[in-house]
Amino acid sequence: MKPVNLKQLAEELGLSIATVSRALQDSHEVSAGTKERVRALAAARHYEPNAYASSLRRNQSKTIGVVIPKVTNHFFALAINGIEEAARQSGYHVLIYLTHDDYAREVAIIQHLKGGRVDGILLSVASGTEDIAHLESLTDANIPLVFFDRVCAEIATAKVTTNDYESGYQATAHLLAVGCRRIAHLLISNKLSIGRNRQQGYLDALLAHGLAPDPDLVVAGTMDNAHNLALIEDLLRRRPDIDGIFASVERLAVGAYHVCRELGRRIPEDVKIVGFSNLESVSLFDPPLTTITQPAHDIGRAAARILLQAVEKRRPVLPSQSVVLNSELVQRRSTEG
Repeated sequence: MKPVNLKQLAEELGLSIATVSRALQDSHEVSAGTKERVRALAAARHYEPNAYASSLRRNQSKTIGVVIPKVTNHFFALAINGIEEAARQSGYHVLIYLTHDDYAREVAIIQHLKGGRVDGILLSVASGTEDIAHLESLTDANIPLVFFDRVCAEIATAKVTTNDYESGYQATAHLLAVGCRRIAHLLISNKLSIGRNRQQGYLDALLAHGLAPDPDLVVAGTMDNAHNLALIEDLLRRRPDIDGIFASVERLAVGAYHVCRELGRRIPEDVKIVGFSNLESVSLFDPPLTTITQPAHDIGRAAARILLQAVEKRRPVLPSQSVVLNSELVQRRSTEG
């Protein structure tokens, strides 16, 4: 049997379209008896609500935008799974936009989304983002915003992150515990809060263990992998005394493996390495990589739930709704004593 629309239901029941619509939405304005009649006929006639029309009436798109730097990082792939799970459970669609870690692209994407295409935005900021006027403009446009992983501290909204400072401290303390004394720190950007927090954990762990931080051992990489390999190679050639490496992002840990192999530096005999990574394949590295593993799926799901709650209840997202989840140090042979 062909499904009927709202108008046909109303005609058959002898009710107004508005009354039928309210009954199907369980409105208190409609009696229990009328609701029962409407629901029974709707089920018998295979009535299916028009989600698009309902969204227009509520001035909602039932869609959220997710803006991330890249998808090649396994963290973001897992986070998207968590976001999509929460959105699907609430009847929302997800649009994914990539900034490729470029500030100008991020600005353009935000301007595009402000045109009413989404009900809210989940954002992990690009590494080059400094001017935040485009993010502040979302408040004027009444578009809820929640940050996850890479956040902007100046924007008063919820942020879902991991304990980056404690993880940086733990990674460095672990290298010290297995005998390292000249530990290099590889990071992408100290403009990002995650970069600053992980680096501060590294520095404080050295101080707590009686070692003075050496600025020459801190190397800031870029988005160019070839350039990063050159930086790491230059560092290890200049400083043969380096016996430990803490990489704050996945690709720099992989880069360190490549360079150590090229230079004949054995892991873990000559250099021990620990890095942030959610790659399942790190256990297959030679040797398997010790990692700080983030709860990426949980981060994405938590951020989406906060955003969807604000959208559904038409309330602002508050900084007090922020969540910090704990990462885990998983020890493997790359830091074997």
